[in-house]
Amino acid sequence: MTGSGLRVQDLSLSIHGTPVLRNVVLDVPAGRVTALVGESGSGKSMTALAMIGLLPQGAQPNGAVLAGDRDLMGLTEGEWLAIRGQRVAMIFQEPMTALNPVQTIGAQVSETLRLRGTRAAEARDIARDCLNRVGLGALSLDRYPHQLSGGQRQRVCIAMALALRPDVLIADEPTTALDVTTQAGILALLRDLVDETGMALLLITHDLGVVARMADHVAVMRAGQIVEEGMTETLFRAHVHPYTADLLTATQPPPRLPRPSGDTPILQARAVTRRYGAKTAVSDVDLTLHKGESLGLVGESGCGKSTLTRALLGLEGLQGGQIVFRGAPGGTDMTRADRAAISVVFQDPYGSFNPRWSIRRILLEPFHLTGRPADAGARAAQALEQVGLSADDLTRYPHEFSGGQRQRIAIARALITRPDVLVLDEAVSALDVRVRARILALLDDLQDRLGLSYLFISHDLTVVRAICDRVLVMRDGRIVESGPVEQVFDRPEDTYTRSLIAAAPTIPAAWLSATQPPPPGRKGRTET
Repeated sequence: MTGSGLRVQDLSLSIHGTPVLRNVVLDVPAGRVTALVGESGSGKSMTALAMIGLLPQGAQPNGAVLAGDRDLMGLTEGEWLAIRGQRVAMIFQEPMTALNPVQTIGAQVSETLRLRGTRAAEARDIARDCLNRVGLGALSLDRYPHQLSGGQRQRVCIAMALALRPDVLIADEPTTALDVTTQAGILALLRDLVDETGMALLLITHDLGVVARMADHVAVMRAGQIVEEGMTETLFRAHVHPYTADLLTATQPPPRLPRPSGDTPILQARAVTRRYGAKTAVSDVDLTLHKGESLGLVGESGCGKSTLTRALLGLEGLQGGQIVFRGAPGGTDMTRADRAAISVVFQDPYGSFNPRWSIRRILLEPFHLTGRPADAGARAAQALEQVGLSADDLTRYPHEFSGGQRQRIAIARALITRPDVLVLDEAVSALDVRVRARILALLDDLQDRLGLSYLFISHDLTVVRAICDRVLVMRDGRIVESGPVEQVFDRPEDTYTRSLIAAAPTIPAAWLSATQPPPPGRKGRTET
């Protein structure tokens, strides 16, 4: 198999009788980056699991996964154990769940080696070398996953996948939850590994900016089949399928139109400082959010965004400064009525919902802290209707909804107390581009109808440009630049701001504006 890459040939798959994949054909050649793009539920991850022999119980595959002349589809689990990790390896989307929290990173990177008979000392040396290769040379092998940042954990997962020097590496959304500079480092590392070792890389993502930066070839998947494929620049310039056009359009949301906002501050931080022991997480920060305004807060992981947010919400005290909300003392001094007037929408709605609770109970949860009004049931129905869902959904459960629908429910839960301010913490970062565009449009509409103020925390600068009026750039606990979004992004003054903008993956404008006819070799398929 060495150096051969993989070829998926006419792969169809059903799970408990439900069709999932239909006649998928996909080449992942050695020394190249192949991107597989599409929305959640399109079949991307299931294709990858078939390629590494990890299909779920009840799966019934047909077709072939070829490594040279060898078909891997019919292998037993025992035969797969000799191939998985050594010939084909995979980086999973969420490193915190992929890593064992009670084992050191050294033990986890060396595990596949030790299971194949490598002596412990040699396995540890190889683990050290793998971590060095992914930029973690200064990190002790005795550290645990919870002691690392998100970017460091993802690098550990890459080191684990590289331990046996695989011929094919499958990376399933490897940078979705990472800030732009960490993302840029991970993508550069993967590209360098392909160029240096000649391995084949299958990059699964919904971020077409990442595809434009990384991939040699791209395949677009929808409803379990490949609908279009081609060389990356060629496909972007001269795509055939309307679904590809929809993805590209949704990837580039239009800038926010100027709109009037009041001069009255509704939420302020004045010289706010927050320390943990000897470490200062937030230092002398000033922030003002006006009524009806959208304010963005951007910066790398660990810059202090989350700490500042917890302080604004009254979840943590301060060591200096003051928070003012609606003209009265805020933060930990907020009254019950004030707490009802500021709500949060979290990044992962599925993780913030109790899966055993009905949607009605989930929506009514905020009243546990603020007091339950007599019209709570009517408010729950109204909140669902405000986000484009139905009162009939109140009796359903979270697993019955798509990712976009769950995020709408999370917004409805935030609206049920009829707040003045919504804090949106990476509220669209994990969503597919078309779903993200719809959620952003919903937020825009809600702001117009309800007069809401938004504090929008994100690492995605494209999203901030689309939803925010002003933006604050945070680094090492301080605000280093602030101003109108257009001014900060188009004419940044701070070196750090410029580095964030440069690191953000984007599609070259020329690729999107070209209208040349499809050149020879392009493949477009009609869905059946």
